[in-house]
Amino acid sequence: MNCPPRQRLHVSPEYTVVVDANQRYVEVSDSFCKVMGYRRQEIIGRQYDEFTALRTNDVPTVHELFLKLGYMHGIWIFVNHSGTRILVRYEAWFRPDGQIECHMEPLGARA
Repeated sequence: MNCPPRQRLHVSPEYTVVVDANQRYVEVSDSFCKVMGYRRQEIIGRQYDEFTALRTNDVPTVHELFLKLGYMHGIWIFVNHSGTRILVRYEAWFRPDGQIECHMEPLGARA
C-alpha cells in the first residue's frame, strides 16, 4: 500500500484497507479481518458503512467531504462480527489509482 504524496502519516498502519469509488472494500489487511471477525472474502466487495456503528457517522456526508478534500483523519467506530464496537483513529487519502487507502490504529473496544 502506498503512502500519500507530500503527507506525513500520523496513524500507524496497524489495520489497513483500500476502498473503491463505490465505497466497497477491495483490499483489507489480515489484522483488519481478525479484529472484525470476518474472513477476507466476507469483507471484500461490501461497503464500509455496513461495518460502521449505527448513529455514529453520517457516512454520505463524510464521504462527500472526503471527495472534496482528498484526505481525512479522525475517529471511526466499527462493529465487528460479534457486535463489539471497535474505536479507531484513521487517516485516509486518495491513491494515484483513484482508490482510497486508509490506515487505522485501535483506540478501544466495547461490547
